[in-house]
Amino acid sequence: MTRHLPRHLPRPLVRTALAGSAVALSLSLAVPAASADSGPAAPAAPTAASRAAAEKAAKAPGTLDTLSRFFAREGAVSKAAADPSVEGKAVPVYYLSPEFVAGKKGAPIARLEFLASKAVSSDGQQASLWTVERAGSWQVVNIATGDDETRYARVGAEKLPGGTVFHEPQINAWYVQGHARVLPLDKDAVRAVGAEGTSLAAYRERVQKAYGDKLPDSAYEKSGKAGGYDAPGSGQASGRGPAEDTARETAQGPVTVASSLAGAGALAALGLSGAALVRRRRARQQG
Repeated sequence: MTRHLPRHLPRPLVRTALAGSAVALSLSLAVPAASADSGPAAPAAPTAASRAAAEKAAKAPGTLDTLSRFFAREGAVSKAAADPSVEGKAVPVYYLSPEFVAGKKGAPIARLEFLASKAVSSDGQQASLWTVERAGSWQVVNIATGDDETRYARVGAEKLPGGTVFHEPQINAWYVQGHARVLPLDKDAVRAVGAEGTSLAAYRERVQKAYGDKLPDSAYEKSGKAGGYDAPGSGQASGRGPAEDTARETAQGPVTVASSLAGAGALAALGLSGAALVRRRRARQQG
C-alpha cells in the first residue's frame, strides 16, 4: 500500500514542487570519480567557495529580516525582539538518490540537494535555511522549522566519521552510510532498518521495493499521484482536505517557508512533495 502523507503548504506551491522534478539546482560541486567495481560512488560535495557563499546568503540582512518575521509568525516573540542569528557553518544536505533506487551501477546512495544553515531566535526557536545556487549566485530558498539538517550532519559524523549523512524524505528518516552499512540516526530510520542498521545491499532492496515503481516517467508519476495526489491538479491530498497555509505572512520576498526549488527533484521523483515533508517534520517536533 502506498503511504500518502498530509499536506501543509499553500496549494499553488505544492503543485510547483511536484513539477519540480525537472528543475535543475545549479550547485557548485566537487564530483569524485566513481570506480566501476567499488560499489556506489561518494556523492558530490560542495566546494569551499560554495559553502562560503551559502553562509553569506544565510547571514544577509534581507534573510535576517525574513527570519524575524518567520520566528514571530505565531506570536511567540515580536518581529523586533526576534533578533535572529545564524550559527555555525553551512552543511551539505543529501537526499536518497533516484539513481540508487533504480539500481544504476555506481550510483551514489544520495545526492546533494542544498546547503543548510542553522538559525536561532532570541527566545530559542530554531530554523534551517536552505540555500542553492541559481544564475551564478547563492540564494536562500526555504526556511524550515527546527535544525534537522545541521543536527543530523553532526550526529552522523560522530557515529560514522567520513560517512554520508542522508535523508529518506518519504518516511522522514535520517541515516549515515559507509563501509557498506546504513546506520539509523533517528527513530524513523530505526523503524526502517533496525537499531543496528543494515547492509547497503539490503537497504537498496528495501528502497527499490518501496519506491522503484514511483521513479520519473513511471505510471505512478504520470497518474498524478506523486506526492500523494489522487489526480493531476486536484489540489487535494489523498483522503484529506485542502492544503493548509500556515505561513502566509512569511511568503514574501526572496525567502519563503514553502520552497518550490530546494529538494523538489528528489521529493517528486520518489513520490513525496515538499509539502508533506514539512508537515510531517513539524508534527514530529510538536509530538
